[in-house]
Amino acid sequence: MPSIKGPDFITLLVRDLEKSRHFFHDILGFQPSPEVRPNAVAFSAEPISFAIRQSSEIRDAKSNFNGGIYFWFKTDDSPALCKHLREHGVPIVEDIADSPFGKTFTFLDPDGHFLSVHDGG
Repeated sequence: MPSIKGPDFITLLVRDLEKSRHFFHDILGFQPSPEVRPNAVAFSAEPISFAIRQSSEIRDAKSNFNGGIYFWFKTDDSPALCKHLREHGVPIVEDIADSPFGKTFTFLDPDGHFLSVHDGG
């Protein structure tokens, strides 16, 4: 049986590519990778790179685009990042809390994806 090793790349479908590019680059600080694709922006990240791609599907602005998936990112300072996101009006849906993964919190991107952050663990 062939083996599967685990996630290697993540793509988030977005409604507004430019709005999401601004969010992930200018607010979260991810650097776009040199890879250029139509209707998408890839970001350099470790250990797993990710991209945002313009959705070809029209979604109701009030619908939850998340689909029940949380994406986890690591930071060196969860409280400072949480404060930075609040200052930029980013919705925090789970406030800073201690966990086995260090201090964690969860926020929403412009499309309602749940993005969680941890700083250790």
